[in-house]
Amino acid sequence: MYSPTDPRATLAAAPLAVTTTAAVSYPADYVTFRDAPPAAVDAAGSKTWYARGQNFVVGYAECAGAMTVGRVSQPDEWMLLLPGTETSARIAASDQVTNTAGYCLAVIPPGEAEIEVTGHGPVVQIFTSNAADLCALAINAGSYDHEHRNVAPLQPWPAAPDGPRVRLYGLDVPRADGRLGRIWRCSTLMVNMSFPIEGPRDDTQLSPHAHPDFEQGSLVVAGEYIHHIRWPWTPDRRTWRDDDHELCGSPSLTVIPPPAIHTSQAIGAGTNHLIDVFAPPRHDFSERPGWVLNAADYPASPAE
Repeated sequence: MYSPTDPRATLAAAPLAVTTTAAVSYPADYVTFRDAPPAAVDAAGSKTWYARGQNFVVGYAECAGAMTVGRVSQPDEWMLLLPGTETSARIAASDQVTNTAGYCLAVIPPGEAEIEVTGHGPVVQIFTSNAADLCALAINAGSYDHEHRNVAPLQPWPAAPDGPRVRLYGLDVPRADGRLGRIWRCSTLMVNMSFPIEGPRDDTQLSPHAHPDFEQGSLVVAGEYIHHIRWPWTPDRRTWRDDDHELCGSPSLTVIPPPAIHTSQAIGAGTNHLIDVFAPPRHDFSERPGWVLNAADYPASPAE
């Protein structure tokens, strides 16, 4: 249920109630990174935490001047996100060496990669759950000891026609009427960099909606949000859950399970910024002309 001014109002209508009975109702996961010990602290003092969903895992790091991010046998494409301007990176992967300033998104090919980050600020790594070693380091790893049956299996989309390589995308993309946020995809992942919101979100312009079979990772990198989540009732009273109205500051990751109805409300007095993560990419976003900014680089997967 979107306001008429929300670009998502042009998407195919999705019911707020589920027409098929979900056998199990799964809770949302709320992970505030600094509330838990980091998975790694390097010699410079840079700290890294991990949190996961069924199909993805997010690494959040705070670079303290310099840090190295490395993968030896990464099975599929992943993303490196430098959401601020105070960091830069040297990326060595797939026989390439690429240098980039901050405020960018990089798609990293499978296999071996070494990334040297310099500066001070957040460093975000996004993988599919095929990165089993990183899933095991997640603060909320126990939530996925058993697969969540409401989430569709992870299926990669077609690879880029020109083969695996490092791809860089600047985040300095202007707003456009009718386009939602700033969306990029690869063969495994999709991210939506919403535009920052100054001050609280209008109470009359929220956007409760539901996803039938895919989860949403909402990464708060600035400010505060309340995630409003409601689980549809089914004939089995044992699957019912009370509504959540969870206050999450930054940095934090919330994993919203299907088919829960949800909307996120910025409430911080200053800058509020949210990044959404999906694995695999979303068909509905990909079908909207102009929404996926790098659609020319990756073929879309046919909708089933």
